[in-house]
Amino acid sequence: MWLSRTNSKTRIPRNPSSSSDFSCSSFKDILSLCADEPTSGNQTRFKKSNIFHRVLRANAVLRALSGHLPPKPGPDPYVPLDPPERASPICLPGSEKRIVVYITSLRVVRRTFEDCKDVLAILRSFRVSIDERDLSMDPRFMDELKAILGVRDKRKLTLPRVFIGGRYIGGADEIRQLHEAGELKKYAEGLPPANPATCEVCYGHRFTLCPDCNGSRKYYSEKSGFRICTACNENGLIRCSSCSG
Repeated sequence: MWLSRTNSKTRIPRNPSSSSDFSCSSFKDILSLCADEPTSGNQTRFKKSNIFHRVLRANAVLRALSGHLPPKPGPDPYVPLDPPERASPICLPGSEKRIVVYITSLRVVRRTFEDCKDVLAILRSFRVSIDERDLSMDPRFMDELKAILGVRDKRKLTLPRVFIGGRYIGGADEIRQLHEAGELKKYAEGLPPANPATCEVCYGHRFTLCPDCNGSRKYYSEKSGFRICTACNENGLIRCSSCSG
C-alpha cells in the first residue's frame, strides 16, 4: 500500500510574541540576544565583560604594579665606569730615524705583490730613508715580524707592514688612506733623506751570494766533508757589506 503524495496546505503557526522572521520556532531570536537586560528598581545587573575588556584591565593592573617592583640588579648609573684600557702601541726598537717596511718580491700571490709595490711607491715619494725587509730574500724577517706583531701563524700575517719612526702604522689599506688624507707625509717629516746613489755591489737588492757556499748552503772540507753553511740564510744569501744591507 502506497500513500498518495499530495500537496499539504497545513502550515506551522508562528509565535505572535516573537519578532523573528524565521519560519521555524526552534531557532532562538537573535534580536532578543542583542537586547539589553531589563532592570528592576534600583538594582542594576552587570553583564559579563568580554575578553577585550579583561585584557585591558589586566594591562592596567600590570602597569600599576610595575612601579612598585624592585629594580633589576645592575651597575649604578650615577657611578662612572672606568674607561677600558687601551692596547699599548706596537713599536720597533732601533728604527726611530727611518721607515721600516716588510715586503715580499715574490709574485706567487698577485694581490700581495701589488700591495707591496704600491706601498713602496708611496713611501719612496717622500725621499726619506727606507729599510726594505724582503721576506722572500731572508726568511728570518718572517720570524722577526711575527714576534713584533704577536702572530703565531704565518698564514694570518699579511704584507706589507709599515713602521715609521719605530711606530707601527699598518698595512696597505692604512697607508693608502693616510696618503689620500695627507696625513702620511706628517709621519715622515724629520726623517733623514734617502741616499740617491745605488750600491754597485748588490745593485739595490741589499743581498749578495754567500762567499763560503756560493748560494748552495753547503761547503766541503777535507776533515768533515760536506756541511751546511752557517754564514748565510736559508736562501744562501748574506747582507751586502758595501751598503750594509
